[in-house]
Amino acid sequence: MIPFSVLDLSPILQGSTAAQSFHNTRDLAQHAEGLGYRRYWLAEHHGMPGIASAATAVLIGHVAGATKTIRVGAGGIMLPNHSPLVIAEQFGTLESLYPGRIDLGLGRAPGSDQATARAMRRNLNSDSDEFPQDVIELMDYFSDAPLQPVRAVPGRGLNVPMWILGSSTFGAQLAAHLGLPYAFASHFAPQQMMQAIDIYRSSFKPSGRLAKPYVMLGFNVFAADTDQEAHFLASSMQQAFVNLRTGQPKPLPPPVEGYIDQIAPPLRSMLDQVLTSAAIGSPGTVRKALEAFIARTGADELMITAQMFDHAARRRSYEIAAEVRGAGSASAADNIASRTQRPVAAV
Repeated sequence: MIPFSVLDLSPILQGSTAAQSFHNTRDLAQHAEGLGYRRYWLAEHHGMPGIASAATAVLIGHVAGATKTIRVGAGGIMLPNHSPLVIAEQFGTLESLYPGRIDLGLGRAPGSDQATARAMRRNLNSDSDEFPQDVIELMDYFSDAPLQPVRAVPGRGLNVPMWILGSSTFGAQLAAHLGLPYAFASHFAPQQMMQAIDIYRSSFKPSGRLAKPYVMLGFNVFAADTDQEAHFLASSMQQAFVNLRTGQPKPLPPPVEGYIDQIAPPLRSMLDQVLTSAAIGSPGTVRKALEAFIARTGADELMITAQMFDHAARRRSYEIAAEVRGAGSASAADNIASRTQRPVAAV
């Protein structure tokens, strides 16, 4: 199968603390490295009671310092929240500390509600979307010969792979235009996934950073020894998603038996739509779902996420996903070799 990576929100569990979340994140990153996952990404969110990865660059440093070979990065940094120069300096610092291991994924959403966005001193009254210009400015800070007079120190001349993240066709168009790898948030917003992939691949322009299009897709995996146990464990994420969409975000709750059958039909329909990019079940069930998703999308890489309350069960889920990938590697090797891109240093 294609490479697998990890997306972690460093979840804060009900009754627990951010400090424990950071301990779990460190442990899971080391576990994922041992299992052969390609990269470990953390996502920027603000004001969320159940997400501890707000200071994303700081947490990336924590994970990179605790690991040796796995790539570590942001999935992503919400660029409108920051000055491109500051991000260049932060990731220039990370790349200088952990050379050849840092990724920078960029998104254009605030990763918060409007009140929190205002608290970050964002100008919400601007009519213009400055995200494309900010990305170009950031790319220039990392170049050997920046066009602007200000220099990012550290940052200038460092090869920090940059990705465009998205949950709509906007990011696909921008990534294709700039010749950057593209990561789609299909793990929570799969509606425009196929359209975005088609746009990205059909309009991709080769660049000095990437010779051919490269697509990474978010995918939920809730794996356990039995289908029943896996569905039980997945109910924590289902509760958290319902809480978020109904305006009541909370720490990640413990699982509830039969949760999805207890909620109102509109909420069940919403979860069914989200979980079109998910595998819930035993190793055999998970393998079939993964193979079908990869065949349907032609993904070059999957970013696996698993919001589980029990840390040991979460570790086990990533073990099963790695075992499934290993079992499928030999049979799929020829297909992958002809389709998976090997661009410059971006992946």
